[in-house]
Amino acid sequence: MHDRAVDALVCARIRRMIAYTPGEQPAEAGFVKLNTNENPYPPSPRVEEALRRLKPEQLRLYPDPLNQRLRQTIAALHGCDPAQVFAANGSDETLALCTRAFVEDAGSIGYFVPSYSLYPVLADIRGVERRPIELGENFEWRMPAGYGCSLFFLTRPNAPTGVLYPGADVRAFCERCDGIVVLDEAYVDFARESGLRLALDLDNVLVMRSLSKSYSLAGLRVGYAVGHADLIAALFKVKDSYNLDRVSQALAEAALSDQAHMRANVARILATRARLRAALEGLDWTVCPSDANFIWARPPGLGAAEVFARLRRRRILVRYWPGPRTGEFLRISIGTDEEVDRLIAALRAVAGKDAP
Repeated sequence: MHDRAVDALVCARIRRMIAYTPGEQPAEAGFVKLNTNENPYPPSPRVEEALRRLKPEQLRLYPDPLNQRLRQTIAALHGCDPAQVFAANGSDETLALCTRAFVEDAGSIGYFVPSYSLYPVLADIRGVERRPIELGENFEWRMPAGYGCSLFFLTRPNAPTGVLYPGADVRAFCERCDGIVVLDEAYVDFARESGLRLALDLDNVLVMRSLSKSYSLAGLRVGYAVGHADLIAALFKVKDSYNLDRVSQALAEAALSDQAHMRANVARILATRARLRAALEGLDWTVCPSDANFIWARPPGLGAAEVFARLRRRRILVRYWPGPRTGEFLRISIGTDEEVDRLIAALRAVAGKDAP
């Protein structure tokens, strides 16, 4: 037996840091899950077809380490060269690789507050300075004069608020930024516009996309980035040797090949989003404008923590973060019409407008 404590063998900064907390994934069935921004509708039938074509004997071989066919499909979709595309094990892998490739040990990582709560965790893992930007009272973006950092994660639409920052403001920031700007567009297919053009025009911008939301593939873990070929080459240098398995590459390629199916699902979600927004406002909630597949809203009366708890007792999950910027709000993922009807009925009961 060693005398020393086992945790003394762990890096000091890792012992000090607080890990990322994902949304609840209940082990029991019967919950209405509106807490993790999953797509409520199935992926393209082409995904199932591609899965059926895969043979178990293929799994004895390593996958393509360069994800070439998938990158070619993505490049054709966005009108760029495959050398400008990086395919990853979910968007989170790309985020982590960016902190390795573009931030020196004396560098810094910037992001909005509130925004994706993984960003400060990634800065702590790297042991570099955090340079957060506090959003305004209504979650608007005001960049301080003279601000700079090595790497800035600009989430658009933002999460958890769903706010889409004006394209002109985003371009102006990217053009004057001395570091790398990653436009995290995980929810962009639900938004009015994207910043993809910036990644093709500017040499310090990467646009990052996910297949988890609009393509209904959260269980697969595939994402990608588009940008200058030199930035993409840097990501290749620091990635895992085989970062996407054969199954993920094949199914992602199938999903991306069926844009019509994705767009149809998005249209259904946008219609339900509008209906849920109207229902919440009818119950006197304060609702943030959303360009994502979720709504960020403040309930009246009881407060967000209590509404969250009461919904959970009714087996309806939404997302709640305690804290000075987030503690008054709930983030509600857009589910099917039936799931949203159940939510609205539960909220009316919680508010005392109907019998419980």
